[in-house]
Amino acid sequence: MVKAQPRNGPVRALLRLTLLPVRAPFLVVLLAVSAYLGMQWVLVYPHEAVSLLALPRHQQLFWSVECLHSLMVVVLCSMPGYLLAQVSRLMNASKVFTLVFSLLVVSVLAIYMIDLGRLLAEVMILGSSVFLARLDLARIKVVPPPPQLAFVLSIYVLAGIGLGRWLFLEGIWGPFPA
Repeated sequence: MVKAQPRNGPVRALLRLTLLPVRAPFLVVLLAVSAYLGMQWVLVYPHEAVSLLALPRHQQLFWSVECLHSLMVVVLCSMPGYLLAQVSRLMNASKVFTLVFSLLVVSVLAIYMIDLGRLLAEVMILGSSVFLARLDLARIKVVPPPPQLAFVLSIYVLAGIGLGRWLFLEGIWGPFPA
């Protein structure tokens, strides 16, 4: 008598994870967009250091702010319904929070208006690719809880940014200068 194999074994799970970019091709697009952003940021602050810790202090700050900015875009775009529900719940509970949140939104929008060209274009491109990746994952019925999806996509985007930076510094690939 032959024993039946379990349907959800670790090998099957690993195979499904490996085939995820084939089943959801917009994940590859998201990786390409984040790699391009990593290459573009090297062009903004050119340097020869391979390690981020070997950079001058102002360039470390630039990379930290840009990565934090990317993480915020990914979190906002990967769980908008969840975040809006939480914010509206807090705004209903407190008028002070409503005022603080409104001032924060106006301040952030003002900062984007100051540096509208490059920054807003990066936000739109990264946000669109995150939304497309979410739609593609929903199409193949891979829908983890919103915080887990935000965490995984954040790691994915940061890995793509690091990959793009590495590809550019090694001379393997680079964006065309504008």
